[in-house]
Amino acid sequence: MGGFSLIHWIILGLFLLLLFGGNRFSNMMKDVAKGMKSFKEGMADEDDEKVRRYDDQRRNEPPRQIPRDEAPREPIDVTPPRPAEPAPRDDEAR
Repeated sequence: MGGFSLIHWIILGLFLLLLFGGNRFSNMMKDVAKGMKSFKEGMADEDDEKVRRYDDQRRNEPPRQIPRDEAPREPIDVTPPRPAEPAPRDDEAR
């Protein structure tokens, strides 16, 4: 119950082969393969065009200058803070 078994696929394939004929079915599969190939080439061309436009844009930009400070910076303190002392309990405070 549910899906097709191997025998169902074989019968379906034979039916399609009889319906369309061997040569016609083969030509249809060639057309499908050509369509898929042209679709993949079109996607690759689009990606190449985007990369080309990005590269052209980067070449036309002036180089970025990194600002340099004249005054030396103070070192940053990276030592962890000391843990806070726990609050006294009620029985210790008396």
